Amino acid sequence: MMRQAGRYMAVYRKLAERYPSFRERSETTDLIVEISLQPWEAFHPDGVIIFSDILTPLPAFGVPFDIEEVRGPVIQSPIHSEEGLKALHPIDLDKLHFVGESLKILRREVGGHAAVLGFVGAPWTIATYIVEGGTTRTYTTIKSMCHTAPHVLRALLSHLTRAISDYIIYQVESGAHCIQIFDSWGGQLPPDMWECWSRPYIEEIVSVVKNKCPQTPLVLYINGNGGLLERMKGTGVDVIGLDWTVDMEDGRKRLGKEISVQGNVDPAYLFSPLPALTEEIQRVVKCAGQRGHILNLGHGVLVGTPEEAVAHFFEVARSLKFDTRFQEQAVEGSKLVV
Repeated sequence: MMRQAGRYMAVYRKLAERYPSFRERSETTDLIVEISLQPWEAFHPDGVIIFSDILTPLPAFGVPFDIEEVRGPVIQSPIHSEEGLKALHPIDLDKLHFVGESLKILRREVGGHAAVLGFVGAPWTIATYIVEGGTTRTYTTIKSMCHTAPHVLRALLSHLTRAISDYIIYQVESGAHCIQIFDSWGGQLPPDMWECWSRPYIEEIVSVVKNKCPQTPLVLYINGNGGLLERMKGTGVDVIGLDWTVDMEDGRKRLGKEISVQGNVDPAYLFSPLPALTEEIQRVVKCAGQRGHILNLGHGVLVGTPEEAVAHFFEVARSLKFDTRFQEQAVEGSKLVV
């Protein structure tokens, strides 16, 4: 479940009171392990996700950042020019030792009872923070840069591609069974722009990682990916994460049966009466088909989500038994909806 560990859990909020800095919580081995295991101990999901952030590796290749309470991530020296590119250097994985250490410990802690999951940000998404200087609602600076300084942006994206590829391999070698690539802001690009400014770099990452770690599944998630599904499939990843705005049945038809899908219950359903949540989980699973589906939310767990709803989500998931009758009911149900 995306954002499986975090602010919706009382035990996490209590820990955060003792350690108010997010950077400290996400860059200290003991805290990373403790937080990562909180939802596993409470709900026993099939996967344990390392508690981290897509921006965590930035200082390891020359981009320092802070996280402010109101503004969120802040990069004091955004890169807009060739001069700014000079600050970049190859990723120093020793500076990310806490990630590797945490993954090794998590592997030992969960044994064979759950998969250990790592994640990274895609080059375009990471570049939005580096160019914009933090979060943005408009992406005007980086989108303009596609036309005003394309050589600088391409150089930045190429550097990020190499760093992220190395970082994924490091996570796998440290114990991650699977890696999810978050192109969180790829959906802010028109499809033709995504083809130019995001897809080639994701494809290169997939190629490098598959050459080094051929057995490691790679998941690609884009927020607002309804217009990009077929293009996402072409990157070579093993699993496509659908956000909650995509109809699962339609997404499965568009992607075909040869690639797996993940998702895509609307996180807001966790605020609904539990019977409604049960029905939605069953609907999503039916529409996804008999194989190649990772049940998940279509985005991260929302702040304020009741913990009993998260527990119910996992209980329902474990209770499901997919058979021919289950599939037939799904088809009938979809016909009725139409």
